[in-house]
Amino acid sequence: MTPDQFKGAKAMLGLSNPELAEATGLHRNTLNKLDKGEGKASTIQLVRLTLEARGIQFLDIGQPALGRGVALIKGKADEMG
Repeated sequence: MTPDQFKGAKAMLGLSNPELAEATGLHRNTLNKLDKGEGKASTIQLVRLTLEARGIQFLDIGQPALGRGVALIKGKADEMG
């Protein structure tokens, strides 16, 4: 789970870090670190599983989506500047 995927998942679910902290039992400062790409693998896994349980699917490049959503085409955002 990349920081952009983390932020996007929260936005799609309408979750703030305090709300996600309550759902996971983590401190919101820990989630703030995930926003910056920091954090332990075990923390990332817990948060990922929590978000997946709420309907989020994290996609790798080329992986088909199982439902509606959005994906960023690699390199396109950079081209737009």
